[in-house]
Amino acid sequence: MTPKKSETKFKRMDGREFDETREMEAKVGIIPNADGSAMFRFGETIAVAAVYGPKKMHPQHSQNPEKGTLRCDYSMLSFSVNERIRPGPNRRSTEISKIIEWALEPVLMLDSFPNMVVDVHISILQANASTRCAGINAAAMALAHAGIPMKDLVSSVSIGKLDKQLVVDVSKYEEDWEEGEGATDIPITMTHGGEITHLQLDGKITKEQLKEAIELARKATANIYEIQKKILKESMGGKND
Repeated sequence: MTPKKSETKFKRMDGREFDETREMEAKVGIIPNADGSAMFRFGETIAVAAVYGPKKMHPQHSQNPEKGTLRCDYSMLSFSVNERIRPGPNRRSTEISKIIEWALEPVLMLDSFPNMVVDVHISILQANASTRCAGINAAAMALAHAGIPMKDLVSSVSIGKLDKQLVVDVSKYEEDWEEGEGATDIPITMTHGGEITHLQLDGKITKEQLKEAIELARKATANIYEIQKKILKESMGGKND
């Protein structure tokens, strides 16, 4: 969907265009004792992911004889926000852990690993909104870095609404400003091929706006994918595309 001319002049609090992400950065191989690891950053939001496995699933009664199991553990470190949070799992982290599993599972070829498990630990080192999307991006790279067979790579971004304007990659400042306007947050995860593996909608939005949000996410995730691919390619000595 092509934005209206008036929308192209929309400027955000930090000077970004409506369809512009914050500065992005990615790395792989940052945790030596993991089978695969990666970091992904949106502005001041930093996520690190570490992959361990495939390995034998314990306890035995949890094994799936037909395919391997993906287990994700998402956590925000106590110093990741201004006000110190209590360490350990909580309802929000448990929910996001499951969401990340759902976002990643469609591209993983787990049939090759019956009775085994792949553990992915995602830690948010610094939080300024879009933490689950940064976590998904880091986790996807870490899985690829670990050599887990994948049909495609996934990339994730959040779409928000400032007044009536949809915007890409909402910051915490914008998120807090939204609260008084009736916040709308739409985290979306897509494959490079354009398949949506994860979409959440928190807030009110019209059918047409949802279509527009998906198109904005499609454009943004294409840019994220290029960053992910570049770093992974460099880690393999530029041998594979």
